[in-house]
Amino acid sequence: MQDDTLNPQVGLAQLAPRRGIAHALQGLQAIVLRELIKFSQQKGRLLSALVRPLLWLAVFAAGFRNVFGVAIVEPYDTYIPYDVYIAPGLAGMVLLFNGMQSSLAMVYDREMGLMRLLLTSPLPRAWLLFCKLCATALLSVLQALAFVIVAVLLGTDLPLLSLGGLNALLALACGAMMLGALGLLLSVYIKQLENFAGTMNFVIFPMYFMSTALYPLWKLQESGAEWVYQLARFNPFTHAVEWIRFALYGKDPGLAPWVVLGCLAVFFMLACWGYDPQRGFGGLTKRGGGPP
Repeated sequence: MQDDTLNPQVGLAQLAPRRGIAHALQGLQAIVLRELIKFSQQKGRLLSALVRPLLWLAVFAAGFRNVFGVAIVEPYDTYIPYDVYIAPGLAGMVLLFNGMQSSLAMVYDREMGLMRLLLTSPLPRAWLLFCKLCATALLSVLQALAFVIVAVLLGTDLPLLSLGGLNALLALACGAMMLGALGLLLSVYIKQLENFAGTMNFVIFPMYFMSTALYPLWKLQESGAEWVYQLARFNPFTHAVEWIRFALYGKDPGLAPWVVLGCLAVFFMLACWGYDPQRGFGGLTKRGGGPP
């Protein structure tokens, strides 16, 4: 009987999948490290990411601390100050803005930067987009953690050193992935860098203000803003914030994780479809400037 291990064709067939996996992991490592190095060289990027939520926490929350009380509702077991309530929402704000800014970076990279070359590499385009998504989510989580640390130093009482803190970290990561996937999807349609202002006005601000980041849903319903209440209920960002908030206190987040993970899958699949030059709707081939 012939020993198959001495057959060079069999040996190559067995090694090919390993080389494929190694190549894919090498691509993931390269893209993530590139984003981390680029982030470390942009000195003001972390500061600019923290200024917005810290301004809300230090000024807005301080002004409404004694005016806007939060009743005893899940996941809280007692009355809480306003800054404690909005802290998860402000961490979500960091994820939201970084996820949307990733679409701006993707437009630049796709037209003039490294992604223009990467999208023509032998690796599957969906894997390259996933690598980019992982890099974006990692940066988002790091910035959100930096905000949480500063918030605690400013006196916001959050149960970080607990099992709930680890659960909240998972919720942060999944929320970052979902919002990063939304940023990828938006980058399919953003043709020029100047169009990012429209993204701010029609995506970021509505998603943030029509959510539970700043006020609970029952406050919206109680005030008679029924249409805002319904929009907030179906806003994916609401479920990302609620997952973080409930996980932080070790409570059951209900359907929030499933909504976040479901939206992540849908956004990412649509982004992969849009970046496919053969099938993309609003696709790259219709612009005349995208990679082949």
